[in-house]
Amino acid sequence: MDMNGEKKKTRLQRACTEQLDEIWLVGGSHQAQECVEQEVKCTTSNPQHGMLRVSDAKVLDKSMAPLDSKKVDYLQNRENIIHPPTLDPGNSSSHPVFFILLGIPGLEESHFWIAFPFCVMYIVAVVGNITILHIIRTDHSLHEPMYLFLAMLAVTDLVLSSSTQPKMLAILWFQAHEIEYHACLAQVFFIHAFSSVESGVLMAMALDRYVAICFPLRHSSILTTSVVVKLGAVVMVRGLLWVSPFCLMISRMPFCSNRVIPQSYCEHMAVLKLVCADTRINRGYGLFVAFSVVGFDIVVISISYVMILRAVLRLPSGEARFKAFGTCASHICVILALYIPALFTFLTHRFGHHVPRVVHIIFANVYLLVPPMLNPIIYGVRTKQIRDRVIQGCCGKDP
Repeated sequence: MDMNGEKKKTRLQRACTEQLDEIWLVGGSHQAQECVEQEVKCTTSNPQHGMLRVSDAKVLDKSMAPLDSKKVDYLQNRENIIHPPTLDPGNSSSHPVFFILLGIPGLEESHFWIAFPFCVMYIVAVVGNITILHIIRTDHSLHEPMYLFLAMLAVTDLVLSSSTQPKMLAILWFQAHEIEYHACLAQVFFIHAFSSVESGVLMAMALDRYVAICFPLRHSSILTTSVVVKLGAVVMVRGLLWVSPFCLMISRMPFCSNRVIPQSYCEHMAVLKLVCADTRINRGYGLFVAFSVVGFDIVVISISYVMILRAVLRLPSGEARFKAFGTCASHICVILALYIPALFTFLTHRFGHHVPRVVHIIFANVYLLVPPMLNPIIYGVRTKQIRDRVIQGCCGKDP
């Protein structure tokens, strides 16, 4: 191409990228654009997810470069100046530089106000779990299996909530929709790894309740501190080893031009939907991990509570039965708070194509925030030793 041709091409590219007056993003979907003579139109291959509308711009040639070579600048109230993202020119891999997290599609006008309850829940989760850890660390009488497992649960809750909520609040309050590629994969890793760890800790706590109720005289000899630490290590290593292949497999796959994740954080299936390759192995492995981890934990928890129920019903007095049930009630509440929204989120990602997106995204956020918020409240209210320490710390006197 001669010099005049190069100059003409440059002018045409500038006409297409700089003379656009305004672009609206509707419904959270943007795909490849095509430029035609005398005007620029952005179309989407999936009209069901919305459309892009671009004002007219003077274009004299169809041979100009596509518009997917610029960034996306998000403005408030769904008015967006958009130049879709591209790959890093210095990067030989096929992954994008960043993804776009939409937050809660369909409720964009309410993002600012929705952030307040999420912020309050996050603060409660952080303060509550740090308080639990401080009490258990400073009170040596609480260095028992039940409280050591509770400390593990508090650490897990802090990691789970902190891996998603700061970014979500930035999206809802400051329209900080971009998330860097490796940061997105880190979110995928921490969310799934520590969800697995939390499930494993709840299983270990169920075993602790089983030994405490069915073998009360041997509880301290069976569940020694070393046994508790080993159980915690096994649960942690299981989560790390089982989830690491998620990120490794995704990092080796090419991505399509669509960079939009229609929720407030990076989740394995949401990222996988942006891959331009056969993902059957990834999906199969995801199902294997879900059923092998959560399925195994639920079976162990169920068996433990069946054995506990049998032992409790054999107790001679009603008061003893009530006390035994009381020691398990808080654990059962925590289990239900975790598994119900988690299973809903998992199943709707794969099979719930008719579930409204807003419902799915709200449950996805509930699953990662409500259990970390409720766990310290439940155990703080129902566990006398922790409740007394909190009252003593707040009031400065013995309860």
